[in-house]
Amino acid sequence: MNPDLDLDLQRVIRAPLAAVWNAWTDPARLAQWWLPAPALCRVDHLDVRPGGAFVTRMSEDGDAFVPHLDACFLLVEDMERIVFTNAVDSTWRPASPEPVTMTAMVTFGEHADGTDYRIVVRHGDPESRALHRKLGFADGWGTVAAQLAAFAESEAAR
Repeated sequence: MNPDLDLDLQRVIRAPLAAVWNAWTDPARLAQWWLPAPALCRVDHLDVRPGGAFVTRMSEDGDAFVPHLDACFLLVEDMERIVFTNAVDSTWRPASPEPVTMTAMVTFGEHADGTDYRIVVRHGDPESRALHRKLGFADGWGTVAAQLAAFAESEAAR
């Protein structure tokens, strides 16, 4: 991790690694935690493989859904790591998304209390990193990680 270019988040999720992985790789599950509540998520494409599409939409009212993320997966290592970027869209065209271009690496590991979960979001320059931080990276991605934890822990308890 480069502290001048990257932002990160780490937590232990008290659920088995398989439950956390499934929450990331199943469209119906992902839609339940991917955006900070009360926003609603619609998953248009989730093809979790290198080169696969990752497209989501968001809604504040449940009626009108607007674009949220149009990205592609760069690397997928089953039950270990997912890497995606919005610098290339779901159709493999170069993109310049607003407000920032990023590549996110999500890692999953076994932990005595469940799953070691870490995200590193990489930016192309210090200004993009600073903007992402200013726009609320810690709050937004932190809220989503907490929602993922609650979702996976609830599923594991069933």
